[in-house]
Amino acid sequence: MSSAITSHSAPQRRRTIIVTGAGSGIGRAATQLLLAQGWNVALLGRTEQTLHETAAGADNALVITADVADVDQVRAAFDATVQRFGTVDALFNNAGIFGAAVNVGDLEPEEWDRVCAINLTGAINCAREAFNRMKAHGGRIINNGSISAQVPRPNSVSYAVTKHAITGLTKSIELDGRAWNICASQIDIGNTASELLQGIGTQAGALQADGSRKVEPSFPLEHAAQAVAYIANAPLSASINQLTITATGMPFIGRG
Repeated sequence: MSSAITSHSAPQRRRTIIVTGAGSGIGRAATQLLLAQGWNVALLGRTEQTLHETAAGADNALVITADVADVDQVRAAFDATVQRFGTVDALFNNAGIFGAAVNVGDLEPEEWDRVCAINLTGAINCAREAFNRMKAHGGRIINNGSISAQVPRPNSVSYAVTKHAITGLTKSIELDGRAWNICASQIDIGNTASELLQGIGTQAGALQADGSRKVEPSFPLEHAAQAVAYIANAPLSASINQLTITATGMPFIGRG
Protein backbone atom coordinates (compact mmCIF):
# COMPACT_ATOMS: atom_id res chain seq x y z
CA MET A 1 0.00 0.00 0.00
CA SER A 2 1.44 3.32 -0.98
CA SER A 3 0.65 6.75 0.32
CA ALA A 4 1.20 10.20 -1.13
CA ILE A 5 2.94 12.92 0.81
CA THR A 6 1.33 16.30 0.37
CA SER A 7 3.23 19.46 1.17
CA HIS A 8 1.24 22.26 2.79
CA SER A 9 4.10 24.77 2.72
CA ALA A 10 3.47 28.13 1.08
CA PRO A 11 4.80 28.56 -2.45
CA GLN A 12 8.16 30.30 -2.68
CA ARG A 13 7.93 34.00 -3.45
CA ARG A 14 9.25 34.97 -6.87
CA ARG A 15 12.46 36.95 -6.37
CA THR A 16 13.27 40.26 -8.02
CA ILE A 17 16.56 41.41 -9.54
CA ILE A 18 17.54 44.69 -11.17
CA VAL A 19 19.96 44.41 -14.11
CA THR A 20 21.71 47.53 -15.38
CA GLY A 21 22.97 47.68 -18.92
CA ALA A 22 20.31 45.10 -19.78
CA GLY A 23 19.94 46.15 -23.41
CA SER A 24 22.99 44.37 -24.79
CA GLY A 25 25.87 42.00 -24.17
CA ILE A 26 26.25 40.30 -20.80
CA GLY A 27 23.36 42.28 -19.36
CA ARG A 28 20.98 41.05 -22.07
CA ALA A 29 22.12 37.42 -21.84
CA ALA A 30 21.89 37.39 -18.04
CA THR A 31 18.48 39.06 -18.08
CA GLN A 32 17.01 36.58 -20.53
CA LEU A 33 18.31 33.62 -18.52
CA LEU A 34 17.02 35.02 -15.23
CA LEU A 35 13.61 35.69 -16.78
CA ALA A 36 13.52 32.10 -18.01
CA GLN A 37 14.40 30.91 -14.51
CA GLY A 38 11.37 32.72 -13.11
CA TRP A 39 12.92 35.86 -11.65
CA ASN A 40 11.17 39.19 -11.82
CA VAL A 41 13.66 41.37 -13.68
CA ALA A 42 13.76 45.16 -13.90
CA LEU A 43 15.79 46.06 -16.98
CA LEU A 44 17.68 49.35 -16.73
CA GLY A 45 19.39 51.08 -19.63
CA ARG A 46 19.46 54.25 -21.69
CA THR A 47 17.85 52.88 -24.87
CA GLU A 48 14.24 51.80 -24.53
CA GLN A 49 14.14 49.85 -27.79
CA THR A 50 17.00 47.51 -26.90
CA LEU A 51 15.55 46.95 -23.43
CA HIS A 52 12.24 45.88 -24.95
CA GLU A 53 14.11 43.60 -27.35
CA THR A 54 15.76 41.95 -24.35
CA ALA A 55 12.50 41.63 -22.41
CA ALA A 56 10.69 40.17 -25.43
CA GLY A 57 7.30 40.80 -23.85
CA ALA A 58 7.90 38.67 -20.74
CA ASP A 59 5.26 39.34 -18.07
CA ASN A 60 7.92 39.16 -15.34
CA ALA A 61 9.98 41.94 -16.96
CA LEU A 62 9.86 45.66 -16.24
CA VAL A 63 11.60 47.99 -18.71
CA ILE A 64 12.93 51.22 -17.19
CA THR A 65 14.84 53.79 -19.22
CA ALA A 66 17.41 55.34 -16.91
CA ASP A 67 20.93 56.74 -16.87
CA VAL A 68 22.78 55.12 -13.96
CA ALA A 69 24.97 58.22 -13.63
CA ASP A 70 21.87 60.24 -12.65
CA VAL A 71 21.08 59.65 -9.00
CA ASP A 72 17.47 60.81 -9.32
CA GLN A 73 16.79 58.50 -12.27
CA VAL A 74 18.31 55.57 -10.38
CA ARG A 75 16.21 56.26 -7.30
CA ALA A 76 13.07 56.50 -9.44
CA ALA A 77 13.96 53.20 -11.15
CA PHE A 78 14.27 51.39 -7.83
CA ASP A 79 11.01 52.94 -6.64
CA ALA A 80 9.27 51.73 -9.81
CA THR A 81 10.68 48.24 -9.31
CA VAL A 82 9.42 48.04 -5.73
CA GLN A 83 6.03 49.40 -6.79
CA ARG A 84 5.72 46.72 -9.48
CA PHE A 85 7.26 43.69 -7.77
CA GLY A 86 7.18 44.55 -4.06
CA THR A 87 10.88 44.30 -3.27
CA VAL A 88 14.45 44.11 -4.59
CA ASP A 89 16.31 40.91 -3.74
CA ALA A 90 19.35 41.27 -6.00
CA LEU A 91 21.20 43.71 -8.23
CA PHE A 92 23.44 42.93 -11.18
CA ASN A 93 25.52 46.11 -11.37
CA ASN A 94 26.57 45.60 -14.96
CA ALA A 95 26.43 48.88 -16.91
CA GLY A 96 29.84 50.00 -18.17
CA ILE A 97 31.83 51.37 -21.10
CA PHE A 98 35.42 50.82 -22.22
CA GLY A 99 36.28 54.42 -23.05
CA ALA A 100 38.95 55.77 -25.38
CA ALA A 101 41.96 53.52 -26.06
CA VAL A 102 44.68 55.89 -24.82
CA ASN A 103 47.43 55.98 -22.25
CA VAL A 104 47.20 58.12 -19.13
CA GLY A 105 49.15 60.97 -20.75
CA ASP A 106 46.66 61.25 -23.60
CA LEU A 107 43.51 60.80 -21.50
CA GLU A 108 41.31 63.87 -21.89
CA PRO A 109 39.66 65.07 -18.67
CA GLU A 110 36.23 64.98 -20.33
CA GLU A 111 36.76 61.35 -21.35
CA TRP A 112 37.79 60.39 -17.83
CA ASP A 113 34.68 62.06 -16.44
CA ARG A 114 32.49 60.23 -18.97
CA VAL A 115 33.85 56.77 -18.14
CA CYS A 116 33.89 57.45 -14.41
CA ALA A 117 30.27 58.63 -14.45
CA ILE A 118 29.00 55.31 -15.82
CA ASN A 119 31.49 52.73 -14.56
CA LEU A 120 31.96 54.06 -11.04
CA THR A 121 29.42 56.70 -10.07
CA GLY A 122 26.69 54.70 -11.78
CA ALA A 123 27.70 51.54 -9.93
CA ILE A 124 27.70 53.35 -6.58
CA ASN A 125 24.33 55.00 -7.30
CA CYS A 126 22.76 51.60 -7.93
CA ALA A 127 24.54 49.89 -5.04
CA ARG A 128 23.36 52.60 -2.63
CA GLU A 129 19.73 52.20 -3.63
CA ALA A 130 19.89 48.41 -3.53
CA PHE A 131 21.68 48.37 -0.17
CA ASN A 132 19.10 50.61 1.51
CA ARG A 133 16.19 48.52 0.24
CA MET A 134 17.85 45.24 1.20
CA LYS A 135 18.35 46.29 4.82
CA ALA A 136 14.86 45.01 5.60
CA HIS A 137 15.36 41.46 4.31
CA GLY A 138 18.91 40.90 3.03
CA GLY A 139 20.00 40.48 -0.56
CA ARG A 140 22.89 40.19 -2.97
CA ILE A 141 24.68 42.82 -5.03
CA ILE A 142 26.66 41.44 -7.98
CA ASN A 143 29.21 43.83 -9.47
CA ASN A 144 30.61 43.28 -12.97
CA GLY A 145 34.30 43.93 -12.50
CA SER A 146 35.96 42.50 -15.65
CA ILE A 147 39.38 40.91 -15.56
CA SER A 148 40.66 44.45 -16.05
CA ALA A 149 39.84 44.80 -12.35
CA GLN A 150 42.80 42.45 -11.88
CA VAL A 151 45.12 43.01 -14.85
CA PRO A 152 44.71 45.92 -17.31
CA ARG A 153 45.11 45.96 -21.06
CA PRO A 154 47.44 48.48 -22.73
CA ASN A 155 45.84 51.87 -23.36
CA SER A 156 42.86 51.19 -21.10
CA VAL A 157 43.59 53.51 -18.17
CA SER A 158 40.07 54.86 -17.56
CA TYR A 159 38.47 51.42 -17.83
CA ALA A 160 41.13 49.71 -15.72
CA VAL A 161 41.06 52.32 -12.95
CA THR A 162 37.28 52.34 -12.66
CA LYS A 163 37.12 48.55 -12.70
CA HIS A 164 39.82 48.30 -10.02
CA ALA A 165 37.60 50.62 -7.97
CA ILE A 166 34.72 48.15 -8.36
CA THR A 167 36.78 45.68 -6.32
CA GLY A 168 36.88 48.18 -3.47
CA LEU A 169 33.14 48.74 -3.80
CA THR A 170 32.43 45.01 -3.68
CA LYS A 171 34.56 44.46 -0.57
CA SER A 172 33.06 47.49 1.16
CA ILE A 173 29.50 46.30 0.50
CA GLU A 174 30.36 42.81 1.74
CA LEU A 175 31.83 44.23 4.95
CA ASP A 176 29.23 46.93 5.60
CA GLY A 177 26.33 44.64 4.67
CA ARG A 178 26.98 41.98 7.31
CA ALA A 179 24.61 43.55 9.83
CA TRP A 180 21.73 43.26 7.35
CA ASN A 181 22.58 39.94 5.63
CA ILE A 182 23.58 41.73 2.43
CA CYS A 183 26.16 39.85 0.37
CA ALA A 184 28.36 41.28 -2.36
CA SER A 185 29.91 39.39 -5.24
CA GLN A 186 32.22 40.44 -8.06
CA ILE A 187 32.29 38.63 -11.37
CA ASP A 188 35.34 39.24 -13.55
CA ILE A 189 34.63 38.17 -17.12
CA GLY A 190 37.29 37.92 -19.79
CA ASN A 191 36.63 37.77 -23.54
CA THR A 192 33.01 36.81 -23.68
CA ALA A 193 31.66 37.43 -27.19
CA SER A 194 30.05 40.86 -26.71
CA GLU A 195 29.96 44.26 -28.39
CA LEU A 196 32.58 45.56 -25.95
CA LEU A 197 34.97 42.77 -26.93
CA GLN A 198 34.57 43.61 -30.62
CA GLY A 199 35.37 47.22 -29.81
CA ILE A 200 38.85 46.38 -28.56
CA GLY A 201 39.66 44.28 -31.63
CA THR A 202 40.19 40.84 -30.15
CA GLN A 203 38.98 39.11 -33.30
CA ALA A 204 41.06 41.24 -35.65
CA GLY A 205 44.07 41.51 -33.35
CA ALA A 206 44.03 43.17 -29.92
CA LEU A 207 46.98 45.26 -28.74
CA GLN A 208 49.28 43.37 -26.37
CA ALA A 209 51.70 44.66 -23.74
CA ASP A 210 54.73 44.08 -26.00
CA GLY A 211 53.21 46.17 -28.79
CA SER A 212 52.16 43.23 -30.93
CA ARG A 213 48.60 42.38 -31.87
CA LYS A 214 46.99 39.04 -31.18
CA VAL A 215 43.74 37.43 -32.25
CA GLU A 216 42.30 36.33 -28.92
CA PRO A 217 39.85 33.52 -28.17
CA SER A 218 36.38 34.25 -26.82
CA PHE A 219 33.51 32.28 -25.33
CA PRO A 220 29.71 32.51 -25.72
CA LEU A 221 27.69 35.06 -23.77
CA GLU A 222 25.45 32.28 -22.50
CA HIS A 223 28.24 30.91 -20.31
CA ALA A 224 28.81 34.30 -18.71
CA ALA A 225 25.08 34.59 -18.11
CA GLN A 226 25.05 31.18 -16.41
CA ALA A 227 27.82 32.34 -14.08
CA VAL A 228 25.84 35.45 -13.14
CA ALA A 229 22.72 33.36 -12.53
CA TYR A 230 24.69 30.93 -10.38
CA ILE A 231 25.71 33.78 -8.10
CA ALA A 232 22.21 35.29 -8.06
CA ASN A 233 20.63 31.95 -7.13
CA ALA A 234 23.08 31.15 -4.33
CA PRO A 235 21.57 31.26 -0.82
CA LEU A 236 22.53 34.23 1.34
CA SER A 237 24.18 31.79 3.73
CA ALA A 238 26.94 31.46 1.10
CA SER A 239 28.98 34.50 0.07
CA ILE A 240 30.58 34.24 -3.34
CA ASN A 241 33.13 37.01 -2.98
CA GLN A 242 34.70 36.81 -6.43
CA LEU A 243 34.36 34.68 -9.55
CA THR A 244 36.59 34.87 -12.61
CA ILE A 245 35.53 33.35 -15.93
CA THR A 246 37.64 33.74 -19.07
CA ALA A 247 38.03 32.30 -22.53
CA THR A 248 40.45 29.38 -22.39
CA GLY A 249 43.86 30.48 -23.59
CA MET A 250 43.23 34.24 -23.62
CA PRO A 251 46.07 36.53 -22.47
CA PHE A 252 45.24 36.85 -18.79
CA ILE A 253 47.32 34.51 -16.66
CA GLY A 254 50.76 36.00 -17.07
CA ARG A 255 49.46 38.89 -19.17
CA GLY A 256 52.27 41.24 -20.18
